[in-house]
This record gives sequence, structure tokens and C-alpha cells, in this order.
Amino acid sequence: MTTKELKQKSVEYRKKILKYIVKAKAGHTGGSLSCTDILNVLYNEVMNVSPENFTSPDRDRYIQSKGHTVEALFVVLADQGFFPEEDLETLCQYKSHYIGHPTRKVKGVEQNTGALGHGLPIAVGTALAGKLDQKNYKVYTLMGDGEMPEGSNWEAALTAAHYKLDNLCVIVDKNTLQITASTADVCNTDPLDEKWKSFGWAVKEVNGNDVDALKEVLQSLPFEEGKPSVLIAHTTKGKGVSYMENVLKWHHGVPTKDEYEQAIKELDESLLTI
Repeated sequence: MTTKELKQKSVEYRKKILKYIVKAKAGHTGGSLSCTDILNVLYNEVMNVSPENFTSPDRDRYIQSKGHTVEALFVVLADQGFFPEEDLETLCQYKSHYIGHPTRKVKGVEQNTGALGHGLPIAVGTALAGKLDQKNYKVYTLMGDGEMPEGSNWEAALTAAHYKLDNLCVIVDKNTLQITASTADVCNTDPLDEKWKSFGWAVKEVNGNDVDALKEVLQSLPFEEGKPSVLIAHTTKGKGVSYMENVLKWHHGVPTKDEYEQAIKELDESLLTI
């Protein structure tokens, strides 16, 4: 895709995320909007995964550790053709598989996630299996900066470095806010770059809402031969909607009718400047 097409795709994804959250009357709005560009670039430019090859042992794997922002993942998977988009009309409804966290009952989802700190250990095991099986697939996992204090992450980080899993890439959606306050106030994990380096990882940082920058850096994996890669993506929570950006209450806020209409108007207007 061209840069223009990728930017347009991100806007359309954001509009759909809001649409289905409003219909469901539930969802993690701010974090879904912050990671939209990351998922856009991964699925449309970087990863070798599709509905056609999803059962192939050679496909790339994507594991969403920050599972609460599943609305973004569902919208992207529908766009990729894993299931009809109209399925999302049932989001968070009784007996629907489209619930508030990733589940393997939904086509295109690799692993059930949601309990923070679980995605990276699964990704490490998956990457290690790839090495043992002499496969060339890559494993990508998206984490939130709010889950960085979980001890299981750092056990997994040590293991990944020990086994030289350069087929593994962690992307940290560093939007600096979590459910109750800023990540710095809840449990400060900065400087994240130095922590990951001390655990033996190759580290890069990027504007996580810049599709061109994301595309360039994610196509340069591994960042260093023999080391797992971590990309610290600096994003804006609630990206694309003025009254949501960097506002704590939109961690899982649901827009009113008027707020939704304003958000869609702003997103439509942004298309005119791309």
C-alpha cells in the first residue's frame, strides 16, 4: 500500500472501532485507537498471515497480549477477510464469540489473551518452537506499557534472550496511560529501553502513530542477529479523536450519540488532509 492508502486505512479502522464499541455499549476505546496504526502496518505490510494460510505451520504469528483492546484486532481481522464484518454487530452480546478479549473461537486469533503479562510468555514459547522446528516464521506480540510491571514478562524476556530468539518481535504500545492513572504514577517502568537492553534485547523506538515509520522499522527485523527485538512505539491514547486524546476516562469509555457523531466528523475531516 502507498502511504496515503495506509493512512486512509487507519482512519477507516478507527471509525469502525468506534461504531462497534458504541453499538456494543462496551469496549476499550482509547487503547484500541492508540494501537490502530500498529495493527494496520503489521497486517497490511509486514506479516505473512492470511485466511488462506492460517493453518500453515509456516505462517507468521500475532499474539495480542494487551487483549482488552480487542476491538482494534477484530476490525482488522474482518478487513483481512478472516470473517464477515457483519459478525461484529454481535460484539459483547450474549452467546457471541466476539467478546471483550481475544479468543480462539474467532477466526484469525492465535491465542486467548487478556490476563496481562501472559502474551509474551506464549510468544516466547511459539518463537522457540519455530527455532526447534527450523521454521522461518516470525512471532509478533503487542503489549501495553501498563502491563510492563508483570513479573512474567521479565521471566519471558530473560528466556527469549537466552535462546537467542531473533524471530521474535515485541511491540510496546506506550501510550502512557492505564485504567486508573498514568503508567508513571501507577508503577513506573521507565526507562523501558534500558531495561529491555539489560535483558539482552535489541531495542528501537518509533512514533507508533506514524505508518511510514512503523513500516520502515518493522521491515528491518531482526534489529540485531541473535537477539529478540523490542519496538517501543510511542502512541497517543484515543488517537484521532480530539476529546479522547490523552484523556484517562476513555480507557474504556463509550461515546454518547453526540460524542460519536463528533468523532466520526473529525475522522472524516482528517481524510481530507491525507
